[in-house]
Amino acid sequence: MAISELLKPELEQELAKTRKTLERLPEDKLTFKPHDKSFELGALATHLATIPLWGKMTMGSSELDLAPEGKPLEQPKRITSAADALARFDQHAADITAAVASATDEDFQTEWALKMNGNVMFKMSRYTVIRSMILNHLIHHRAQLGVYYRLLDIPVPAVYGPSADEQ
Repeated sequence: MAISELLKPELEQELAKTRKTLERLPEDKLTFKPHDKSFELGALATHLATIPLWGKMTMGSSELDLAPEGKPLEQPKRITSAADALARFDQHAADITAAVASATDEDFQTEWALKMNGNVMFKMSRYTVIRSMILNHLIHHRAQLGVYYRLLDIPVPAVYGPSADEQ
């Protein structure tokens, strides 16, 4: 079975769970921070909605420099509403789904590098980037958002089984 076919069910499942979590975004609490070192809720939601974009970038290039020639990449515009978060997420989810579906096994085995001002931060296969730096990253920040929801008394969606709010 092709790598793209093996990844497809997990990718679809995690994207659907993330969308369900973003649907509950409380627009009146976007500046909430559970701790001084934490993201604001709006920044966390922006990051979560943007993570799938990396799949298209990974599959469409051999590297990404986060600060080419010392100039940082432009940060995504911060989301201002649940509708904005969902629109961005849906576009990026469609893009990563298409990129994964059209990739060959050779594409997945090609090395990809993340750089900062020309310096290599890491190199790994595109497959490993998709699994670890995108899917696992998505799951990690989705869980963070669930903690924010709990602290704000927003029903936490069921993800891998029932939640205390969805039996």
